[in-house]
Amino acid sequence: MSTVRASTGIAGLDEILRGGLPRNRVYLVQGRPGTGKTTLALQFLIQGAKEGERGLYVTLSETLDEVQEVATSYGWDLSGIDIFELNAAQHLVSQENQNSIFRTSNVELTESETLLFERIEASRPNRLVVDSLSEVQLLAVEPWVFRLQLLRLKQFLAPRNVTALFLDDLAIDDSRSQPQSIVHGVISLSVAIPEYGSFRRRICIQKLRGVSFIEGEHDLAMRADGMEVYPRLIAADLVRPPPLEVTVTSGIRAFDELLGGGLDCGTTNLIIGPAGVGKSTAAMQFALHAADQGIQSKVYLFDERIETMLRRWDGLGRDVRTYVARDLIKVQHIDPAELTAGEFACSVRKAVEKDNAKLLIIDSLTGYQQAMVGDRTLMLQLHELQTYLGNRGVTTIIVNAQHGLSLPSPSAHLDVSYLADTVLLLRYYEFRGTVQKAVSVFKRRTGRHETAIRAFDMGPGGICVGSQVMNFQEVLAGMPVSLAADTPLSGAAGR
Repeated sequence: MSTVRASTGIAGLDEILRGGLPRNRVYLVQGRPGTGKTTLALQFLIQGAKEGERGLYVTLSETLDEVQEVATSYGWDLSGIDIFELNAAQHLVSQENQNSIFRTSNVELTESETLLFERIEASRPNRLVVDSLSEVQLLAVEPWVFRLQLLRLKQFLAPRNVTALFLDDLAIDDSRSQPQSIVHGVISLSVAIPEYGSFRRRICIQKLRGVSFIEGEHDLAMRADGMEVYPRLIAADLVRPPPLEVTVTSGIRAFDELLGGGLDCGTTNLIIGPAGVGKSTAAMQFALHAADQGIQSKVYLFDERIETMLRRWDGLGRDVRTYVARDLIKVQHIDPAELTAGEFACSVRKAVEKDNAKLLIIDSLTGYQQAMVGDRTLMLQLHELQTYLGNRGVTTIIVNAQHGLSLPSPSAHLDVSYLADTVLLLRYYEFRGTVQKAVSVFKRRTGRHETAIRAFDMGPGGICVGSQVMNFQEVLAGMPVSLAADTPLSGAAGR
């Protein structure tokens, strides 16, 4: 565990590797074309140059111009990094040796092998990239020749204190060569093409001898400045500061009474209801009151634009824009077609650990699920995320849209309700030819709450939570039966 590490230049990958790659070893970076192997390799060499190390990029499949073009697309400067086109050196090899980069003889080196070794000696790199092994394997013809060539190259590098990456595009699938068993570690890259939206790329450390690393698949993305890796969230591995026992309240007396005092610190809270009933407004009310007290919030909007949300609050008579400008409420719009679960988890960690957010709102769960479409581990990742937030003392509000206007069926929210410590239900119901709204609390793990159904409304004065809707039954079904004269907002209202 005390092995000296070489940073890859990719923060998320270094986190997965617990600091970087152990130095002076050979690693295999494998993946189909387009998965990001060349980008990873160049970032690895550029990071070495930043640390004063010499780098050598040996290319067998691409020209110098093509490698430079990749770097230019990211705005990288490759000065200080040697690039050697070994494919051009093949013209120096006699015709009878064109079938292999190295001779099959166990005694003599071929001209190409000599050229490669001489270039390594002349460059004396601390970091080396060979791109790619498919050309080596193709020219070697026989699997045992290919394996022998890799072993000889590895033995040549061993006393020279070189940290090397061998890239393999898996163009030749021959299990007999087994380069994975020769190298010290294996980094696998993959890409999935969804029916709609950006490619979903992932990275996995399949092997790393003698040191620990974060196992499993991790999301990655190709950005304008290079590769970004989003480590899989493991709540148990993260520091757990003692949470501040602060109850998050709405600032509306009747609303807080309904909740038994408010939302407890470090809990996950679910707001369920049909479209337009006021779920997002109710969630944002907690963020507004937190901002009044100087507490920072982070809001993730999946279903509406930021400007739409701000205009809605303008109509309710509250100035949310001031809080946004002061960073007391940070709002981020999420495009479901461009997001992965790992990227979202990393964004949450940044909001909590760097921006000190104590209240987090996900609006809505439906949009979050659409963003993670096809990911069978979605619920496991969401559970891990909520565990992490709870450990950090962050109160989470999840908005969940319900289909239809009547009482939701269990299937509409049962899959996520087990994550919630508090479940708040907003309903429509009909009264004397008008559509009214009601609010109730179904569940609160951490204490008692009101079992009453209260009237709920929104207007120029903000949110209004009225007194208990009495003398009715089947209000939650949307078609109440009157048992006596009543009005939907009778009694004193809390604002």
